[in-house]
Amino acid sequence: MQNLSGIELPEPQLDSPTSIESALRRRRSVREFLSRPVTLAQVSQLLWAAQGLTGNEGRRTAPSAGALYPLELLVVAGNPGELPAGIYRYRPGSHDLVLVHEGDRRRPLASAALGQEWVAQAPLTLAITAVFDRTARKYGQRARRYVDMEAGHAAQNIHLQAVALDLGTVVVGAFDDAEVSKVLGLAGNEQPLCLMPIGTPRP
Repeated sequence: MQNLSGIELPEPQLDSPTSIESALRRRRSVREFLSRPVTLAQVSQLLWAAQGLTGNEGRRTAPSAGALYPLELLVVAGNPGELPAGIYRYRPGSHDLVLVHEGDRRRPLASAALGQEWVAQAPLTLAITAVFDRTARKYGQRARRYVDMEAGHAAQNIHLQAVALDLGTVVVGAFDDAEVSKVLGLAGNEQPLCLMPIGTPRP
């Protein structure tokens, strides 16, 4: 059951000691994580990096064909911490989270991802999904290409932001679309594109 009262996120930081060149050099795919929870401030920063607003005109951190913004972000949180276990949807306009499902759903999500254990072990996973109709109304059949490109932009932003936060992640594209949609509670017009388990890398 969806709870429409949002969980307010901390304001994102707009500068850091980590240069873009350093983040690019250090970026690696990470599949082993410590059990340490990801803080609410870190969640805020990751979501802002992926789809946060960057001006009064509603533009976002990742480019979007026609500024139509078909992407959606969901957070699958597990480890107890500042963010209780559950599935949350990010709202860029208000920079907050809306609870979609209570409880730890990492194990069912890992099962839907063909048994990839890092999805179950990471403290949280960001799911990038899309409502293709938002782009298709203008661009027709090319919407598939444009939306996939946009998901790649957002995923790379998450990768680089994770590095700056001393976190690690990996893009997971191997999963059963219908099962992931069921776990996340997606409507019929919304499709999962990738999963990004995130946490503190295991040394």
